[in-house]
Amino acid sequence: MKKLILSAFFALSALSQTAIAQKKASTSEVKVTIDLNHVQNDKVMVTMTPPAFTGNNVVFHFPKTVPGTYSADNYGKLVDNLKAFDKGGKELVVTKTDDNSWSIPNGKSLAKITYWVNDTYDSENGRGFGKDDIFSPAGVNILEGKNFMVNNHGFVGFFEDKTALTEIPYSLTILHPKDLYGATSLIDTDKSDTVDNFKATRYFDLTDNPIMYAKPDYETFTVDGMEIVFAVYSPTGAHTAKSLLPFLEKTMRAQKAFLGSINANKRYTVILYLSDMNGNDAKGFGALEHHTSTTVCFPEAMPTEALGEQIKDVVSHEFFHTVTPLSIHSKEIQYFDYTNPKMSKHLWMYEGVTEYFANLFQVNQGLIDADEFYQRMTGKITNSANMNDTMPFTEMSANVLTAPYKDQYLNVYEKGALIGMCIDIIIREKSNGERGILDMMKKLSQEYGVSKPFNDDELFAKITQLTYPEVGEFLNKYVAGNSPIPYEVYFAKMGVTKEKIQQPGNPFLKDPTTPFITVNPNTKEIIVVPGTPLNDFMNNLGIKGGDIILAINDKPYNLDNIYDMIMESEKWKADDAISVKIKREGKEQVLNGKVKLSYFEVEGYKLSDPSKEKLNNAWLKG
Repeated sequence: MKKLILSAFFALSALSQTAIAQKKASTSEVKVTIDLNHVQNDKVMVTMTPPAFTGNNVVFHFPKTVPGTYSADNYGKLVDNLKAFDKGGKELVVTKTDDNSWSIPNGKSLAKITYWVNDTYDSENGRGFGKDDIFSPAGVNILEGKNFMVNNHGFVGFFEDKTALTEIPYSLTILHPKDLYGATSLIDTDKSDTVDNFKATRYFDLTDNPIMYAKPDYETFTVDGMEIVFAVYSPTGAHTAKSLLPFLEKTMRAQKAFLGSINANKRYTVILYLSDMNGNDAKGFGALEHHTSTTVCFPEAMPTEALGEQIKDVVSHEFFHTVTPLSIHSKEIQYFDYTNPKMSKHLWMYEGVTEYFANLFQVNQGLIDADEFYQRMTGKITNSANMNDTMPFTEMSANVLTAPYKDQYLNVYEKGALIGMCIDIIIREKSNGERGILDMMKKLSQEYGVSKPFNDDELFAKITQLTYPEVGEFLNKYVAGNSPIPYEVYFAKMGVTKEKIQQPGNPFLKDPTTPFITVNPNTKEIIVVPGTPLNDFMNNLGIKGGDIILAINDKPYNLDNIYDMIMESEKWKADDAISVKIKREGKEQVLNGKVKLSYFEVEGYKLSDPSKEKLNNAWLKG
């Protein structure tokens, strides 16, 4: 009984605070209050006050999907105990009509609705394992007093009227504990340290700006007039914004240098949530882009170096989304239908060109060399070959929410990036190296922009007009058509041909799936697998099967940090000095020597035509 009484008290308290917070708000906007102070069974209460309705039947919706996720997630399933009230506080009849919709027959009397929102992090199995999971960076976390991941599309719905009230302003008030800071690109107009108030010009802008509440751990820096905010939630404090900042800052400075004037954001927020992976916590790792921010989820157990590298790669991809689809997009995205989404044909550009930029900028800015870039593209060729290479990309994109097309979605990061590469090569060749695909995207940005969408069926013609007929031919044959791309033809235009190359192996791995080491689960000791031929690294140092690896270069290793050891070994160079402390037949000893790496032959690409070197440099170095 006591629990029920407290629950009722908290609900009444929330409603009273909501009334105070919304007392002065205008009736020409949708007013929303989220109460993070009172959590009940991993749920928080949301109160919404709409403008007056002229029709009797009002329908309230939550999104079926949201931009950037390309999956039907049905956010209405997070909502419990939705109630509607008139001005006098009398409860109105509400009927739930599907996963994401509620009908309120007496809509003219509607003054307020309330409902509770559930956590998603504590129930997911991890994207790809649980069919009903919401991808963690797009999900909701409710961890009382510690962390709230407020992806607004999971907390706030919208009303359907004759004009569909997604295009009117929203006023969002969030009541929160004093010691929790809300990291977001939205501007808080309330000076209180327990109440935040944010304004959004329309529903899309509200959902486009996530907020993470946690104890303050953030860093800021400025790049070419853009303020970058980097906020981190690490449950045990294993990582901090300060420790991870160098990885992010180096990457974003390089990206801004690569993009130049095409990105004019004044503020950009990177929100990093680290999961403890124990019990009920986020398991879908990756990121979700927004116009002025990115939400990222990764395991907290990752070593700092490995986590930093992941942040560098993932955030670089998401940041390039500020070019497309955020600045260059079709009407399907500009006027996104949250209840019955219609997808654009151009995922090859939204995700593919973005992924291509995320690799090209690294070689352009000297973060990787040309051979590493070729190898990355080679890997994408290999991966895309495992997908349906004859399915038209435009067809897959327009139908990506349904089978069999949704099963091919991951190809946007493989073949989609290669499509971007081939277009870049065509433009470089035709312009004698003076222009590339970045120039094409800049022109498209000038032609369209954030507020001016294009018609899906007109994009190819516009691109052809801005570039060359050969680009249009490529798009129609290989993107809209079902012909596999002959990548060697396009590489050859830049003087690059296919050949066998030598690649160093990891000192502890025979191949990507076969290690030379194992672990004793009882003692946590790392053991060299006995009875198997070892590689040059181990043979050169005199390591034998059955040896227990205790330390390398005076750093102790066991099961708890074996991942650190593997990642550190990736940086070793041939002839680096090294010492390995082992235990053999119960006796400890130190083996000193130099690193000797084993190499294996793989198929790759190399610059082999000196006459094309200048054109190749224009392609990779801009």
